Amino acid sequence: MRSTSDVTSVAPLIFLVEDDSALQTMLRYNLSKMGYRVEAFTMGEAAWARLQDAPPDAIILDWMLPGLSGPDLCRRIRLTEALRTLPVLLMTARSAEEDSIEGLDSGADAFLTKPYSVEALEAHLRALLRRATPSRNEVLRFQDLTLNSQTRRASRGPHPLNLGPTEFRLLEFFMRHPREVFSRETLLKRVWNENIFVELRTIDVHIRRLRLAMKAHDGIDYIRTVRSAGYALDDQA
Repeated sequence: MRSTSDVTSVAPLIFLVEDDSALQTMLRYNLSKMGYRVEAFTMGEAAWARLQDAPPDAIILDWMLPGLSGPDLCRRIRLTEALRTLPVLLMTARSAEEDSIEGLDSGADAFLTKPYSVEALEAHLRALLRRATPSRNEVLRFQDLTLNSQTRRASRGPHPLNLGPTEFRLLEFFMRHPREVFSRETLLKRVWNENIFVELRTIDVHIRRLRLAMKAHDGIDYIRTVRSAGYALDDQA
């Protein structure tokens, strides 16, 4: 994903992966009106091939795609080092809670259920692009955890942490406020955009992914669950 400091005079590039031609045309029009450059694809495999050549600033994926589905493409993105911090917005007509959890588990940063308003789409994209932009060049440390806000990389000792954008922001927030307990509601307001509706269950999905990444090498994580209160970054977890 390109750094916004390198493209200050160029509109952000959005990859749109949608196989419904009418909906794709409407989305391309609306995204262009918002000021974005758009490359559109009808197949997940075609988008995947293009991603490896020229990563965009963000990608919008439809869930139901012929061949490679939206969640499956998202999983590929998260397993690819050069793409793992790419903001991903997953769109679907499926509204069941299990489906939204599956979408988030695939690595998506945001989940938009059809039908949705143009305003909701724009708000999601603004938030995703803003979160993907490092604002301060500093290195945070907690025990053997190290996080660099400029390079957007984190590690435990010598081991790099494989984090998606949302997990990175969660860890950064926790490392700025070590040993403080935060409720799910507070985390959603501080880590997500408070003007975007996100279910509280979403925080548990991302906390679980952060924990898995943190304890991949020694089985120990620093996320403490405080019953009926929330979560904290704590070396006594």
